[in-house]
Amino acid sequence: MALQIHETTAKSIIGSTKVPSADYVINPYTGCQFACMYCFASFMGRFVGESNGNWGNYVYVKTNAVELMEKQIHRLLKKDPHPRIAISTVTDPYQGVERKYRLTRGILKVFAEHDYQGRVSILTKSPNVLDDLETLKQIKYAEVGLSITTSDDMLSRQLDAMAPLAHARLEALRKLTDAGIKSYVFVGPFLPHMYLRPELIDELFAGIRAAGATEIKVEYLNLPSYVRPRLREFLKDQPADIQAVYANSQKFEYRDTLEPVIREALANNGLELRFNEIVHHVSDQDLKETS
Repeated sequence: MALQIHETTAKSIIGSTKVPSADYVINPYTGCQFACMYCFASFMGRFVGESNGNWGNYVYVKTNAVELMEKQIHRLLKKDPHPRIAISTVTDPYQGVERKYRLTRGILKVFAEHDYQGRVSILTKSPNVLDDLETLKQIKYAEVGLSITTSDDMLSRQLDAMAPLAHARLEALRKLTDAGIKSYVFVGPFLPHMYLRPELIDELFAGIRAAGATEIKVEYLNLPSYVRPRLREFLKDQPADIQAVYANSQKFEYRDTLEPVIREALANNGLELRFNEIVHHVSDQDLKETS
């Protein structure tokens, strides 16, 4: 199915957020053409009349995002200290449409032009973030998170359908750190494949460290009910042991077994765990186990 691009106008571009590491969030787009199998952000479709099953086939472009940013930044500048900003939490700010619309670039330029003193943190899977390297250098507390779940390009292509391959993200990370941009890696979700093959954990963490990052955020697989049909489609052709470990990935025993393994691999590779916790979302399975 061809990607459907819809141009829209937004009423606001700076939103409140429940993300504990940020005060406000900016999402220049609704939807994401990377179409990752496990993405929980597909719930955003309901705000634009799209079904969960259509995730990855549409992007709504907030064409007035930069204009709104130029107006709304003044309420951020009045605060002391300047608030922490996250770009983006439910879309990718450097998916392919950014090359045409340059909304993320325009928003970053507004922060740079106003000498913003709060943290401006970007999370992306795309090396296209390097297009804005010079602007990022002008933002005092700019920070880039690269989402990298595996060092295996084949697995990357299966689960992150249209996203840049793992090796391209690691190379982008190296270029960011070489340029002096504060960077970290988001290993989210932590793929259950690595439960069966712990050597993949060391391989990924070693690749991250070699690219110059020293900090990673780890998040266990989040499987709300609306994500499961997409993941089942992927799993139906996978070996029985892979199917089983994904089925068990929402259980306490799974996380309890993995946590010391992950922490040991972090220590062995000289990496720090961001916020010193492995993020876990309450699942349907948790609710059953505690009811």
